[in-house]
Amino acid sequence: MRILAVCGSLQAKSANLELLKLAAATAPEGVEIILFSGLDRLPHFNPDLEAGGAEAPAAVTAWRRALAESDAVLISSPEYGFSLPGVLKNGVDWVIGSGELERKVVAVTAAVPGPARGRMGLQALQQTLGAVRARIVGGEPIARGESFEREVRALVSSLVEVARAARAGDDSI
Repeated sequence: MRILAVCGSLQAKSANLELLKLAAATAPEGVEIILFSGLDRLPHFNPDLEAGGAEAPAAVTAWRRALAESDAVLISSPEYGFSLPGVLKNGVDWVIGSGELERKVVAVTAAVPGPARGRMGLQALQQTLGAVRARIVGGEPIARGESFEREVRALVSSLVEVARAARAGDDSI
């Protein structure tokens, strides 16, 4: 199983990036978690860039291909201004029409300093992913601390379970 890990933060020392690296390092056997690092190279969404049959910009093609080649997606994203980061919204906008995220199993979370943080950003992210009818797993922030690794592993396990069921055609999970 291949899971694409996407960080909503562009910050080099992001706690959300650390969460994704931990997920990749502790993934169950047979599960490959690949970190996508190209959100910052996506141009602002503009349908005119593909008008008249023009080829999509290379960064957009790479983003779409990474999503298409994944069985599921794991997004860890900070909350900016009570919402999701613009770079992440831009990434979703680029695939609404092309369909690479359509009905995809997507786990969402945020690495936060305390349990009361990050919820509004995750709600905004889930609402945005509703445009592609993504199957959401998780949705709760994970507070950094003693149980951080255990909670990250539990989220990845849930994501794998739902993605396997989706691949088998079982929509009951």
